[in-house]
Amino acid sequence: MAFRILMIRAACAAAVLVANLAQAIEPTAQYPGAAPGATRFLDKDELLAGFDDPAWFKHNIPFLDVPDAQIQQIYYFRWQSYKGHLVYTGSVYGWLSSEFLEPVDYGAPYGGISAAAGHHINEGRWLRNHQYVKDIVHYWLNGPGQFSKPMNESVNKDTSDWAHEYSFWAATSVWQVALATGDRQFAINALPHLVRHYRGYDTHFNATLGLYWQVPVWDATEYTPASYESSDPYHGGAGYRPTINAYQYGDARAIAAIARLAGNTALAEEYNGRASALQTAMNSRLWDSRAKFYFHMHRDDNPAHKLLTTRELQGFVPWMFHVPTPAQTPAMAQLLAPQGFKAPFGPTTAERRSKWFNHEVDKGCCRWNGPSWPYETAQVLTAVANLLIDYPKQSTITAADYVELLHTYAATQYRDGEPYVAEAHDADADRWLYDSPNHSEDYNHSTFVDNVISGLIGVRGQAGDAVRIKPLAPASWDYFLLENTPYHGHNLTVLWDRTGKRYGQGAGFKVYVDGVLAAARGLPTAVTVAVPRPLLQDNRDGVVNLAANTQKFSHGAQPFASFTGPKDSPWKATDGIVFRTGLPQNSRWTSSGSPHAVDDVGVDFQRPATLSEVRLTFYDDQAGVRLPANFDLQYWDGKTWLDIPGQTRSAVTPNAAVSITFPKLTASKLRVSAPNGSGTGWGLSELQAFGKPVFQFVNVDSGGPMVAAMSTSRATGAPAAESVWELVDAGAGWFKIRGVTTGDVLSAGARTKSGQKVGTTAELARDGDAEHLHWALVDAGGGQFKIRNRLSGQLLGQQSHHLVMSPDAGVPDQLWKPYSAADSRP
Repeated sequence: MAFRILMIRAACAAAVLVANLAQAIEPTAQYPGAAPGATRFLDKDELLAGFDDPAWFKHNIPFLDVPDAQIQQIYYFRWQSYKGHLVYTGSVYGWLSSEFLEPVDYGAPYGGISAAAGHHINEGRWLRNHQYVKDIVHYWLNGPGQFSKPMNESVNKDTSDWAHEYSFWAATSVWQVALATGDRQFAINALPHLVRHYRGYDTHFNATLGLYWQVPVWDATEYTPASYESSDPYHGGAGYRPTINAYQYGDARAIAAIARLAGNTALAEEYNGRASALQTAMNSRLWDSRAKFYFHMHRDDNPAHKLLTTRELQGFVPWMFHVPTPAQTPAMAQLLAPQGFKAPFGPTTAERRSKWFNHEVDKGCCRWNGPSWPYETAQVLTAVANLLIDYPKQSTITAADYVELLHTYAATQYRDGEPYVAEAHDADADRWLYDSPNHSEDYNHSTFVDNVISGLIGVRGQAGDAVRIKPLAPASWDYFLLENTPYHGHNLTVLWDRTGKRYGQGAGFKVYVDGVLAAARGLPTAVTVAVPRPLLQDNRDGVVNLAANTQKFSHGAQPFASFTGPKDSPWKATDGIVFRTGLPQNSRWTSSGSPHAVDDVGVDFQRPATLSEVRLTFYDDQAGVRLPANFDLQYWDGKTWLDIPGQTRSAVTPNAAVSITFPKLTASKLRVSAPNGSGTGWGLSELQAFGKPVFQFVNVDSGGPMVAAMSTSRATGAPAAESVWELVDAGAGWFKIRGVTTGDVLSAGARTKSGQKVGTTAELARDGDAEHLHWALVDAGGGQFKIRNRLSGQLLGQQSHHLVMSPDAGVPDQLWKPYSAADSRP
């Protein structure tokens, strides 16, 4: 089957090796700032056999070789699953990591759900292309995650924006991204957003107790033991939970660390103080010294502040953020106890001793009172790794226990012998309990890759120019290898070879940086290795996918086709997602069943757009839809279809992106035309058309474009050059709006010292990085955007054909529609 992953068994040792060339180097500079060299000890083609789009994985992921076949197989499977959840939302917000493959009605715009956003960010920090994880962060902190949402029971009545719909450890995750990528400025730029996110939970803070409360369902857990002891078993009664308090503790420490980088000593001291106070409150009020565990405390009708008596898996979350002291380590014994959380497909989400264990478990989704949920298993693995790597030596739990927990977690992620992950698994039997068809497959609600990299192999990011490595993989293993992990823009390889024969580099434990041996020890052990200064990647790569129209905006690119199979849609070829071919979900256009000899599919940009590359992902199910024998890529010149001149094509491979580059071309439409096979059609999972993010901004009230003369016109024809603007990524979700004719940027009119008023009229200014030159595009629905200034917080509007700055008044003259435009620059 196309989605099957190659099983690498220990006996197949020689199959994954390359010729024994000491410190073999291969170029890896696929992205701006990428390191020049890497090791070449594993055969990537062999490891990626059966993958869709193997080139993407070659360019993006670290490669793993371990003797535990299930851990290795699930590692590669989870990278496949993660890729399928990368959604390109459009040219403004870029990439998002989704939870479900198809959006759900309680999610944020474009399909985001904040419940597992911390998991998505932690997992994505190990991709070589940093833009994915940066965009995910920006989506939540200065994009759709910040949009207002209804305050009702279906989407959390206690919060007003999407990033706070569920508990979310935002700052901790951003800090981990900075430690892995070495991009400290990225974290500094995000600092104001992180503080705002942290303070967004102020409404959940009890100053008397010094604790935060959360409703279990908005902690991403329904039907918990705590919930069953409330009047609302589904949502659960509000309570002071180890989770939300640990998240806030970790985020406070992360904000303090980022503030120190920014030179903001006062902010660092404030948030370290918040963290210390919260740690004290948690350990005095949520920790039961007799039961040696953290428990939920009901907020209401609980004047004595009694703790729940059921141990829940969430009680280990504080170790994920380094809250507990070494004296609290005995709690970990419950992970190994038969009447605690231990299970063949566990750990269980509630201890077996509880009267609520597996209560109503077969009555339907979603019980967190016994079943094994990857969400919490991943958190527990992170917590145990932190204890073993960062705390003093102890005897309660060992590295061998961690490896066994990780193996159990991997063994859970199968169905019918194939790699699989859904919502929740029976902790005692090989079956998924909560697994809805066309909904739960490839459920992206947890980490696994991060648990392998930062736990099993022990790669721990550092704020300075170094990396700490402390493997939890056992020395009893004859070998393990994590090859070319992206770290600070460099390539980090960690290798253990007992005999020296597997990788041909000699016996022992070795660390390589950019293909060069940086450390060697006789056995796997903790080691800190110097790493050259970070090689940073530019924000975005200068181009965006102009064909993407995930929200089907009427003014955006409109897909069309000469024929469409009955289960398909041309819109699914421009929805920004590419699913694995082994999934039942449909994200493709096909000509299946067509009566025509030749069919085409394309996009109408509705106005001239300037392009330089098209990427086509041809869908091939090995049945009724096959790779076409050939294809033409054409553009509309206003009268007829013509082949795009000067095309250079990469290899055409089923279910993989084919890149077609060409000299810059301006066209209003393009199409792909190909013959149908005998009894078969052909299809595309995605059609991408890349060009500079150049737009004409049309005012909703006047119908005229924003022009360089700082006035708007009611003219609706093709844009004049002075009305064409380029969105320039300024980091942290902000943009500069630069005129293509002058190179000047839109300014809120503020060049004054702090405390003086921002100008009321927008104007052009020289390019720079001042806050009055930074803008956020806020989706107002229906393809309309508000344009908000970073310094003033005011909106760009149009009054009497002049551009003005004013507070949000909810009026049409403060709304704009971006249309693709021709780029007149040479």
